Amino acid sequence: MVKDLALELRRQGHEPLIYSPKLGQVAQALKDAGVVVTDRPGSLTQVPDVIHGQHYPAIESLLRFPHTPAIYVCHGLQGYTDALIPFPRILRYVAVDELCRKRVERVPGIERERIQVIWNAVDLERFPQRDPLPAKPRRALVFSNNASSGTYLRAVRGACRRAGIELHVAGLLSHNAVPNPQHLLPRYDIVFAKARCALEAMAVGNAVVLCDFKGLGPIVSTKNFDSLRPMNFGGGLLVEPHDPLLIRKQIEQYDPEDAAAVCRRVRREAGLVEATHHWIQLYAAVIEEFSHSERKVDEEHRALAEYLSEWSYARRVEWEIEQIKKIRSVPVVGGALAHFAGRILRKRFSVYGIP
Repeated sequence: MVKDLALELRRQGHEPLIYSPKLGQVAQALKDAGVVVTDRPGSLTQVPDVIHGQHYPAIESLLRFPHTPAIYVCHGLQGYTDALIPFPRILRYVAVDELCRKRVERVPGIERERIQVIWNAVDLERFPQRDPLPAKPRRALVFSNNASSGTYLRAVRGACRRAGIELHVAGLLSHNAVPNPQHLLPRYDIVFAKARCALEAMAVGNAVVLCDFKGLGPIVSTKNFDSLRPMNFGGGLLVEPHDPLLIRKQIEQYDPEDAAAVCRRVRREAGLVEATHHWIQLYAAVIEEFSHSERKVDEEHRALAEYLSEWSYARRVEWEIEQIKKIRSVPVVGGALAHFAGRILRKRFSVYGIP
């Protein structure tokens, strides 16, 4: 989302400045597009009008730019990467779905009037609509970084085999990361995905079954769209086990005409251009509010001390151990547990940034 939003802000005449402690291919693509990207906020010569951030890069930016207000975004339900901090210069807290909103509301010191929801969006130019789906599905794609034979891929593969559907997988854990999914998605009829990946597949016109490491959800249809969208088509909807029979039931609900109607609705309501307008309006409101307020230095120092105490290195290690315990309670195949748990540890302890 960082890349898409930054590029759209630039297209709309704004100048995004991106800071991430870790830079990779996405960062290079942004640089190639003319966006300023850095792994050291001190190297920025321009002072931003507003900070749009998450976790400690947001806190670093608030310290680096002491006269700039901020918006803090919550993308997940747990973990220190989405740790929430009441901070005087954070004037809005944005959740990407209703579950994240409830998480923000539970944090003492964050006023409810400062919380709002902005749903994920899709770059419709990047993900154009495909040709009509066939009457019967022939090919399916598991579109997730968490899919492997040791997690849930075998169950999906078994269901597709019984349905006579050819199955492929794209994602990090399957060693098949795809930098340009917009070229891949039109080749498939059914896509197994969640959250933003699911939304991108819907925008293309695929039939989408909500599915990921956490569990199985429903196939997205015009009947359930209104209840699934506020949940970001995300993990909170994956309440069924990875049972090939249950997956097969979702496959059997494949309806190309209904999938096309879902596609039209996504393209009408979830476009990046309109979503960026909402972000810009929020930026403007925060900047205006901050211009009429006084900086509360003592409160900022107390908030920072609380944050550092809550998310110290020891606290992060404790949290990671709890996550591994949860993973060990999930039945996986052979040596996949060690591989998947190791991947979680490497991911969590690495510096979070632009991949």
